[in-house]
Amino acid sequence: MRQTAWTACAVAAWAAIASPAQADDGAFPNRPVRIVVPFSAGGTADVLPRIIGEKLNAAWGQPVIIDNRPGAGGNIGADMVAKAAPDGYTLMATPPAPLTINQYLYKNLPFDPERFAPVTVLARVPNVLAVKTGLPVKSAQDFIGYARKNGGQVTVATQGNGTTSHLTGALVAAQAGLDFVFVPYKGTAPALADLMGGQVDAFFDNISSTFRQHESGKVRILAVTSAQRSPLLPKTPTLAESGLPGFDVSTWFGVVAPAGTPPEVVRKLNAAIVEVLKMPDVRQKFIEQGAEVVGDTPAQMAEFMRAERAKWKQAIDTADVTIN
Repeated sequence: MRQTAWTACAVAAWAAIASPAQADDGAFPNRPVRIVVPFSAGGTADVLPRIIGEKLNAAWGQPVIIDNRPGAGGNIGADMVAKAAPDGYTLMATPPAPLTINQYLYKNLPFDPERFAPVTVLARVPNVLAVKTGLPVKSAQDFIGYARKNGGQVTVATQGNGTTSHLTGALVAAQAGLDFVFVPYKGTAPALADLMGGQVDAFFDNISSTFRQHESGKVRILAVTSAQRSPLLPKTPTLAESGLPGFDVSTWFGVVAPAGTPPEVVRKLNAAIVEVLKMPDVRQKFIEQGAEVVGDTPAQMAEFMRAERAKWKQAIDTADVTIN
């Protein structure tokens, strides 16, 4: 009888370990939650989930750990999350690259970007054309003219090969007939540091990362890449107003879980994050980052990502971007 009872307990314990999502019994989360950011600390991709994570920590009474895993255009962190247990305790907060772009740039991804479980889009953020202070240009038109005269010599930082900053620059080059030298970094922070240091000429960065450096005179923002001007820089023109008609590119940031995460756990994650996004202080912090709060449903995010894949595939084909 004792051996039978011991065997039953052992089987139950093993089932709890092997199936952590089912072991929660509705009490999710009952242990720390890790949010993997597949880019380096300091950029918008890192700042927004930290704002959310702080609030989730308070709401859940469980630690929410932001884990930066940069490299390969977001693929290293994405692969880690794709292979994590599908229990809701490991998530990814990311810009588009590993979810809707990289499959068209890399021949052999170690994960399937279309198999993540969508949770919600956090926000949309326009990119900006930022240049080092010593560059002899005063406007986006000046920059385009300068790049034409100095073909193959203008260096443009990117957050990594195939990221939205890279593709934005590639689209500008294709539409304006320019020849940039792209310099890839592992995220925004190191790229922006080299722009401020004058090691590179320009950077198509998220407005939230660059705005304070622009205000302090460490870099100069010449234009925004979205269709409309940004409330943060109402006097700064769009690229469409600066000689590139129809130009409209923005970056978005979303949260996903590993494929196979139980729908009830995804719903709990979505509800908790959307509730945080409704908080006035959170919305204000997002505005200060130049971010437009979204907070959609998992189904809406899935549909949005399908449209984004089609858009970025066309952009990659148009700009003829490849990853060696």
